[in-house]
Amino acid sequence: MTTTASAPVASKIRVPHFVRGKLIWGEDSEYLSRDFGVPFVTPKLEYNELFAPRSEVGPAFDVPISEIIDFLVETAQYLTLEKNEYLQESLEMTVQVSALPRRIIENTFARPGQFLTRTALEYRLERTFGSLDVLDGWTERTDPNGSVSRVRAFPPRLVHMMAGNSPSAAMTTIADAALTKGVNLFKMPSADPFTTVAVLRTMADIAPDHPVLRSMSAVYWRGGDEKVENILYRSQYFDKLVAWGGGSAIENAAKYAGPGFQLISFDPKVSMSIVGREAFESDETLREAAELAALDVTIFNQDACLAARHICVEGDVEQVDRFCALLHERLGVDRDFAEGVGPKPNAEIREAVEGMRFLEPDYRVWGRFDGSGLVVRSPEMVDFHPTNKTVNVIPVAAMRDAASYATVATQTVGIYPAARKAEIRDLLATAGVQRIVKLGSALKGSMGGPHDGMYPLHRFVNWVVDDDA
Repeated sequence: MTTTASAPVASKIRVPHFVRGKLIWGEDSEYLSRDFGVPFVTPKLEYNELFAPRSEVGPAFDVPISEIIDFLVETAQYLTLEKNEYLQESLEMTVQVSALPRRIIENTFARPGQFLTRTALEYRLERTFGSLDVLDGWTERTDPNGSVSRVRAFPPRLVHMMAGNSPSAAMTTIADAALTKGVNLFKMPSADPFTTVAVLRTMADIAPDHPVLRSMSAVYWRGGDEKVENILYRSQYFDKLVAWGGGSAIENAAKYAGPGFQLISFDPKVSMSIVGREAFESDETLREAAELAALDVTIFNQDACLAARHICVEGDVEQVDRFCALLHERLGVDRDFAEGVGPKPNAEIREAVEGMRFLEPDYRVWGRFDGSGLVVRSPEMVDFHPTNKTVNVIPVAAMRDAASYATVATQTVGIYPAARKAEIRDLLATAGVQRIVKLGSALKGSMGGPHDGMYPLHRFVNWVVDDDA
């Protein structure tokens, strides 16, 4: 199926808001989408309607966590394209504004299903909090000195500056917000101002007056608009700003952090891979390593923090060049979450790579600027940001040397063979890496683990103690 991402749009797209259980339509404000500048219109923001005042207990504050899980599990049964008209409508609008093709967007809608089962939700909460009791009330404890206290993971008041590189982010963000029982305002992304409302409308069809729904508002404004953010990003309304986004977006969000208003930042990250000498044991292992590396590079056409952009390969230049040639072949393959031929590299990459073609044998390039994939082998990490299926391969004498290329901005590192992860994981963690996986598994992940060096739900809630000492 071909993409309609750049197709002309006959009229402005109407984007509704969803405010504390109510769907709101309007054409008061006009904006442009992130990738193609497609116009869309939204209702006027009515600030006083977006949240319950602090003098009121939030609608879901005292709802048992078991009931919230019941609601999420029931909702998940309807979050499939085949039987959800709201998601179908969201898909048709998303393909008009997204750089991803239709088939990949369709595939993203299926991703959250494995994380929205009862078993998965309970497991995650147990891994995060140890006991679900702290979410439902005050849990009494006695310390070694005999002092008694009661602790509760109290529901927060959160603004969510949502990620826009996958529709599945809307589903998981809503689930996270529901599990912490708080008052939530979702600032929808311009790359997808549709899916969040589609999910909330689905929930409203199931239980229109559910406390979780009355705790949530989903609206759009242009990120960085001080007229809006100077009003909303305040401690009298919210406790924390949960921010996803690029460098400029996070820097803007950081301006509002201060006493009583915290920033929980999911900063822009860069991921990498490390391939050990075992890849060269046979033609079969080399092909396997190249395929697994390509899987991690091409996630959402490399428009994801966990998509690898640099690969350190343990071997001499001749061996590494064999790997690069096979890797280039595998970059041009259609996958569930990647195009065989995707967006072309930008001008910065083209200019830098053209110069490197004249620097052989120190540098070598495989591929063209046609969107099918580009591999650049260099003696050190390149100084441009590899994107649009551009990958930088660096030869290293020993796997441990690869750790020197990791920083606090490195999120995921895929390693081949998996048996050697233990050899290097402490060095990577010391450098600042937050996640280590076997090569080819960057998109998979395990349930209940930390993300970006934290347990997000643990950070979302307000930990309050009633102390008798």
